[in-house]
Amino acid sequence: MKETVRMSVYRKRHEDLVQFFKMERGLVACTDIDGLMQTLNINHNPLDWRLFIDLSHLILKAVLLHNGNTVPSIAVGHSVHNEESYENMKIRMEAINYDKFKWQICGDLKVIALLLGLQQGFTKYCRFICEWDSRARSLQYSRKDRPARKSLETGIMNVENQLLVDPRCHPHILSLV
Repeated sequence: MKETVRMSVYRKRHEDLVQFFKMERGLVACTDIDGLMQTLNINHNPLDWRLFIDLSHLILKAVLLHNGNTVPSIAVGHSVHNEESYENMKIRMEAINYDKFKWQICGDLKVIALLLGLQQGFTKYCRFICEWDSRARSLQYSRKDRPARKSLETGIMNVENQLLVDPRCHPHILSLV
């Protein structure tokens, strides 16, 4: 008795989408988001989407989330075995053409600090919202008012790099003008 092997259409469902992704330096990124959305029959208005970035020691994931949750999330970037650094975040943001779409961004404080060019690690002015000296132990629990951060100028108050996002486009991240 001869056995027949059946191939499922699901084994090849990714082939239409591969053309929109590019792998370079350990990063897989969608380089044509409009084309990907069109192939998926999804209307892409950047105001209707948020870019969620999840960063761990070895893995970065970037996913577009629909604001109304009526459309599935779309993975637009993934990398493995790259360190968490400003340079790697910059490469990732350029790879997915963030400057073209300027989606709202969701992420943890480490991701936001990288996007705002802040120095990583144990720093004196680690907060991106205020200019509070995190090493002022004697005032840590007694002082309630902390001066708001007035600028994100490179070289001042632990701002080490240029911003990767414009804070004026993200009022929920930072209320700077």
